[in-house]
Amino acid sequence: MRKKLASVLLLSLVTVVFSTTDSGDLDVLMQFRDELDNPELLKWPEKGGDPCGPPSWNHIYCENSRVTQIQAQDNLEVLALDANNFNASTGWSFPKALENSAQLTNLSCMNCNLIGPLPDFLGSMPSLTNLMLSGNRLSGEIQGTFNGSALQMLWLNNQLHGGMTGPIDVVATMESLTVLWLHGNHFTGTIPESIGKLTLLKDLNLNSNKLVGLIPISLANMRLQNLDLNNNHLMGPIPMFKASKVTFASNKFCQATQGLLCSPEVMALIEFLGVVNYPSKLVSSWSGNEPCNWLGIRCNSGKVSVINLPHYNLSGCLSPSVAKLDSLSQIRLQSNNLSGPIPNNWTSLKSLETLDLSGNNISGPLPKFSRTVKLVVTGNPLLNGDKTDHTKGANIPPESSDSPPNIPTTSSQDSDPGSPATNSSLKSTKTKGFKRNTFVLIMAPVASFALVAFLVIPLSIYFYKKRKDSNLSSTSQVIPPRDPSDPDNMVKVVVAANNTNGNTSTLTGSGSASRNSSSIGESHVIEAGNLVISVQVLRNVTKNFAGQKELGRGGFGVVYKGELDDGTQIAVKRMEAGVITNKALDEFQAEIAVLSKVRHRHLVSLLGYSIEGNERILVYEYMSQGALSKHLFHWKSLKLEPLSWKRRLNIALDVARGMEYLHTLGHQSFIHRDLKSSNILLGDDFRAKVSDFGLVKLAPNGEKSVVTRLAGTFGYLAPEYAVTGKITTKADVFSFGVVLMELLTGLTALDEDRPEETQYLAAWFWHIKPDKEKLRAAIDPSLDVKDETFESVSIIAELAGHCTAREPSQRPDMGHAVNVLAPLVEKWKPLDDDNDDYCAIDYSLPLNQMVKDWQEAEGKDFSYLDLEDSKGSIPARPTGFAESFNSADGR
Repeated sequence: MRKKLASVLLLSLVTVVFSTTDSGDLDVLMQFRDELDNPELLKWPEKGGDPCGPPSWNHIYCENSRVTQIQAQDNLEVLALDANNFNASTGWSFPKALENSAQLTNLSCMNCNLIGPLPDFLGSMPSLTNLMLSGNRLSGEIQGTFNGSALQMLWLNNQLHGGMTGPIDVVATMESLTVLWLHGNHFTGTIPESIGKLTLLKDLNLNSNKLVGLIPISLANMRLQNLDLNNNHLMGPIPMFKASKVTFASNKFCQATQGLLCSPEVMALIEFLGVVNYPSKLVSSWSGNEPCNWLGIRCNSGKVSVINLPHYNLSGCLSPSVAKLDSLSQIRLQSNNLSGPIPNNWTSLKSLETLDLSGNNISGPLPKFSRTVKLVVTGNPLLNGDKTDHTKGANIPPESSDSPPNIPTTSSQDSDPGSPATNSSLKSTKTKGFKRNTFVLIMAPVASFALVAFLVIPLSIYFYKKRKDSNLSSTSQVIPPRDPSDPDNMVKVVVAANNTNGNTSTLTGSGSASRNSSSIGESHVIEAGNLVISVQVLRNVTKNFAGQKELGRGGFGVVYKGELDDGTQIAVKRMEAGVITNKALDEFQAEIAVLSKVRHRHLVSLLGYSIEGNERILVYEYMSQGALSKHLFHWKSLKLEPLSWKRRLNIALDVARGMEYLHTLGHQSFIHRDLKSSNILLGDDFRAKVSDFGLVKLAPNGEKSVVTRLAGTFGYLAPEYAVTGKITTKADVFSFGVVLMELLTGLTALDEDRPEETQYLAAWFWHIKPDKEKLRAAIDPSLDVKDETFESVSIIAELAGHCTAREPSQRPDMGHAVNVLAPLVEKWKPLDDDNDDYCAIDYSLPLNQMVKDWQEAEGKDFSYLDLEDSKGSIPARPTGFAESFNSADGR
């Protein structure tokens, strides 16, 4: 019978000098032995004896009378260290000596504070079949030593603080795998086609990574029991899967239904994207089956006519698939890192007029394009030795705002004036040329005057009548969104002035207009998103901001509904001149700065903004179902249907994903500071988006939190923020917890009309949460709660409690919230929860006093710098942290 022993592999103790084994060490060893199921395998004396000897005990190593190691690895088959928060502040790694455990078959260390890269020796351990390391702080790639590993079960999911990265190609070589969980990381690249070789695989979870590209047909043909591809950047069509259960939401597919094909143009562009290594900027934009709206793509009559992607750091080669875009007239790929030859089949593009590949690493030979094609390949070092004419055609004009400031100038295809043929003809035409030049000198002024008169007089009459009939309405020009990586960060601002001279000027600026615009009717239209709209247009679509168009009011101003001529519905947030303060202007600037950078399916999109005189107006996408608050608290008076429990779970997950992106997944980390149910908007399908970024603040990159003027809404404010003014992303987590409580109870965060003990929802909820009967009684009466539903209600209640913990370090990050909610939305599975044993907020002050203290703190500037930033403030697993954050199945 093989020996089995679960033990702590390495025990490090402080060295002191004693003549015999330290008594404290002896007590630890005896306690360790007593807790084993099979202590007889150690062969330690039951009484008496000196562990450090002589003679020393088996498997004990000492130094200066202190026990330094317990080594039982020779016989070790199972090592389970789950939920042991070793070295909580710094983390730890497996000792190198573990690789000597040749008989080790099962290694489980979930939520045990592992840090650093995945140890390479784990991939070459001969007997290891089950490796479960979920919920740690591992980083880096899956090492090459795992190539061909005999592992049958591999759990690397839900790594904290960024998680594991790199491609997943190596797992396709591990042909013994039956379960592979990689979700909740930052793995990148494509899913390897060879993954179809894993014929024993039954459960594959790749949820919440950054995987790109097409789904391999080999994966679609695998007869898996479970396949989870949610929350990636997968593109193209959704194949017909043979898996028993498959989910693939929140990707970039061209269709929403399995088996439907993409349009040929979309497939051609995705192939192009693949050979330039799927740059993240384009992947985030290139979604759906309508490429005309994609970044860098222009269409004519519904067909792709321009590819305009200069300065995008594209690497890789040029795809032959571009030749399938038969309406292409311009290809502008200058100033990238493209290499290889130009595909020969590009010469079949009959409509091609411009091909600019300057400033790359293109190699020859060059295909022979039609003489009508303007080809620019200057600045390609590998073409220096090629004597072929590289600059065919005339000068290429700049292409909109996506093009670089200076386009390389090209020369004409005409003969060189210094060529021999030209010189030989000069002498024979010299006399004739002199007479001809004299005639030209005499006639040119006369002809020029006649031509000018012929053109100017009719045009002057036309424009005079045009101005006379004009209604002095402001105009605007749609300016394509600029590349946020543009080092100059410059943008053209079109100013249409409704003054007496009717002048229109073009300015260059940084994307902000002067606050001192005082000319009557002057309309500054500035690019912020994909749509730029003049103030006059906004007046028209809102019927001059009529009351019947009003959607709601807030601290910023009034929100109106508008509809453009093409049927596009928009929400227009107007800061009225009479209420403009420094605070309001600062909020306006903050909202523009953030929303012009942030794009996510669960964050309300800023479409544009306009400035005219003293007005500041933001234009958003319209959310037809309005704020979550009206569906929770006012559904009866508005005669709405109450939200079902499933719909509430979906809303909670949508908000969590939006906030997770805002905190960690975007280019920068942002703090909302005013998350609440009235700032969560619902669309036609009741999918939620977070809105109102007027109070958003950029999170710090360092270790300290932001000291800020207090902002937000009482009832949702985290205690450390309300008391000190210190703000981290954990303040948003607190607010999210309050929103969860509102979803559960149907009660507002703060209501002084309720009985005193229930006025502040967060405080009251903490008292009733541990009691199942009280919790059941607190559930929104509009919900039909059955036993199965109540299990998920309990999980959400626990999550709400964790999110509103007293200490920021005891609150999870939004990634944890997503991981809790996602499986509940998909299908509830029972979990074994631990009882929480850390305390809630101490709400000992009367409510009125708390409100008074909060109001007194308004506007104060605090300077405490001891509160750590959220990026480093959450431990791997706080004491009593319930398993719902890392459920028994690792989801």
